[in-house]
Amino acid sequence: MEIEELRTFVEVADAGGVSPAARRLGVSKSIVSRRLARLEADLGVQLLARTTRGAALTEAGITFRDHAARVCAEIDIARETILPAGDLRGRLRVAVPLSFGPTHFAPVLADMAQRHPQLQIQTVYSDRFVDLIAEGFDCAIRVGYLQDSNLIARRVGPIYGKLVASPDYIRAQGSPEKPEDLATHEALMQGTEAWQFMDGEEIVTVYPRGRFKADNAMALLAAALKGLGIAWIPDGVIDDHVASGALVPVMTRHPPPPAGVYVIRPPGQHPARKVRVLTDMLIDCFQQAHDPAEEGR
Repeated sequence: MEIEELRTFVEVADAGGVSPAARRLGVSKSIVSRRLARLEADLGVQLLARTTRGAALTEAGITFRDHAARVCAEIDIARETILPAGDLRGRLRVAVPLSFGPTHFAPVLADMAQRHPQLQIQTVYSDRFVDLIAEGFDCAIRVGYLQDSNLIARRVGPIYGKLVASPDYIRAQGSPEKPEDLATHEALMQGTEAWQFMDGEEIVTVYPRGRFKADNAMALLAAALKGLGIAWIPDGVIDDHVASGALVPVMTRHPPPPAGVYVIRPPGQHPARKVRVLTDMLIDCFQQAHDPAEEGR
């Protein structure tokens, strides 16, 4: 029984089929099938029932999957322990938001790949909340106000944003002065999220409503520029539009508290060193970005 056979079985079990597991592993479907066949032959039991829709775990497979995953995790930890200091290898699969990933996080991931030539980095850019466990991710970078979950989160830096609207919208609908005023305005949102605002030292939460929703900050920006409503958008996306007057900050006496950037990983006792290294690099990146000494150079 080989570790690659165990790792392949876990990928197939989590992905729900041979084809998606092969894509995750970067090998052919025939290699995946051969590894599974050898593993089942060694164990003397059927772990997967092949169907037209993919592969379903048998009762034995359900029991064996968790044991196999723990063995793979322990092997990864053991390998990291004996590697030369600072050396990383294997694969890091990370989900990154599309709105900020290419500009804010891609350079950090490229730097990580340059520092660790034996490390394979696979990045998926999407603004949807991926299922880290079911889709086989080591971690995700998420931006915003974190919701409760059983995942483990580490905050790496702040994200500042504003409520903005176009001059045309303000002329037609007026400008809200207090959080409760938003009840009479069109909000441009990602979904049904709550918005938070500072009232002195206290945080006020409101639940805005609107007919235009999108899971991408650039789409909300386009809607705000067209005068469809009021949006909370991070500063890095709107700075140029505010400077040109195309967008106007509103409700400035009640600014939103800073949102956060988080590295999220599945629950487990020992985070992989590659995830810890990425987390530390992101923390360093944000510290440099907000270091006054750096800005003055």
